[in-house]
Amino acid sequence: MQIHNAMETLRDLERDLKNMREYYESGITKEASWRESQLKRLRSFLLEKEEEILNALLQDLGKHHLEAFRDEVGTLIKSLNFALNNLKQWMSGKKAKLPKIALLTSAEIVAEPLGLVLIISSWNFPFGLSLEPLIGAIAAGNTAVLKPSELSPTCSAVLASGLYNYLDKKAIKVIQGGPAEAEQLLHQRWDKIFFTGSTRVGRIVMSSAVRYLTPVTLELGGKCPAVVDSLSSSFDREVAVKRIIVGKFGTCAGQACISIDYILVEKRFAPVLVELMKVWIKKMFGENPRELKTVARIVNKQHLFRLKNLVADPRVQESVVYGGSIDEDNLFIEPTIMVDPPLDSAIMSEEIFGPLLPVITLEKIEDSIKFINSRPKPLALYVFTKNQSLQRRMISETSSGSVTFNDAIVQYAADTLPFGGVGESGFGNYHGKFSFDTFSHEKTVVNRSFLTDFWFRFPPWNTHKYHLLEVAYNYDYLGLLLLVLGLKRSCKRKSF
Repeated sequence: MQIHNAMETLRDLERDLKNMREYYESGITKEASWRESQLKRLRSFLLEKEEEILNALLQDLGKHHLEAFRDEVGTLIKSLNFALNNLKQWMSGKKAKLPKIALLTSAEIVAEPLGLVLIISSWNFPFGLSLEPLIGAIAAGNTAVLKPSELSPTCSAVLASGLYNYLDKKAIKVIQGGPAEAEQLLHQRWDKIFFTGSTRVGRIVMSSAVRYLTPVTLELGGKCPAVVDSLSSSFDREVAVKRIIVGKFGTCAGQACISIDYILVEKRFAPVLVELMKVWIKKMFGENPRELKTVARIVNKQHLFRLKNLVADPRVQESVVYGGSIDEDNLFIEPTIMVDPPLDSAIMSEEIFGPLLPVITLEKIEDSIKFINSRPKPLALYVFTKNQSLQRRMISETSSGSVTFNDAIVQYAADTLPFGGVGESGFGNYHGKFSFDTFSHEKTVVNRSFLTDFWFRFPPWNTHKYHLLEVAYNYDYLGLLLLVLGLKRSCKRKSF
């Protein structure tokens, strides 16, 4: 009976995808009016269902309403407004510059949609990581299937019901479920797969994409370091610490691919930094963060036990200087700081993805460059310094998805900046126009006149044609004219 149901579900899926392809091929989704209307309806969904969305985020992740609006609803409305204001410009063909030798020839680059795309999103920002790429897919004129995470079920249900009621159901579908449903989806033919999640699952996605040579964008993560220089000004120190605390504990309790994973700091400055962090954790989150509900919950017991095991190592336990309490029943971990846990411990080799913050001390801040380069390339690198020489070295001598000086997380919110990783932290990018580009193919369109031609590009071949091609490829227009008129000979001797 179960096998029969699975077959029935698979047939239904294949039928739905076939209908979506046919709908795309009808050309409706390519029209500017369709794209604009869908973006406006998506904005209406966010505005009209804001309270339901905020409550879903509170239920699934324990996110405070203000944090949820800051990181998901607000950023999405901003992104939609940006897309609506720029859609016509993005859709317009771009005139391409050709060399002067291309007489009576014009060329442009036209963005065309890819077709039927699959978006697989993550649980930590269930609306942001689902709808941000969907904005790009719609703006580019695609049909799309969204697979939200089963680990944030309330949010997934809101997405499924909301998008069904607000968007064109022939073009946009939400499929809920777990790994089995994701596996079925990955076995289908797509024109693009956009995945946000772990490196482990990212490898599975890439393996599945090989079958049809499907282009893939992977938004993964990794251990994002924060390098903190020995700031001399008390004002600069305070600002830096506030930004570090929010960049670690105030963004889904550190369950974010771009949250600060660990800190690198000079040994002599570390005590000052740690004491300041203790003060500001209490100021921001209170003496008892769990009661104030100012820090999000861990998503489920499996992830909580994973984090608990990271600090269960006796050597790591010895390094804890602040926090460390765990409330299993309420899926809550107190903001925790540790100084110099062993570098070979799991907490320094795995992505933490939680409210545990190792502080690694160095003799010189410049040693941080070697430390960073000894590990996989991070999605984000945060450097708190006023030393311009160190800033230049960080840019030129390290590799990461992005580098932000003197702040954390803010690069994610900028529509004019590409967001994405490099190496094991992912590839491809999105946000703003970059989302539109990710779900588009830049098609070259060339238009030639019948009136002019380069007769020397056609056989039969001779030495004279070789010389003409030689000067033509060097854009030596005077030399070309002189050769055509027989007033110049090539200095090279070739014979054919």
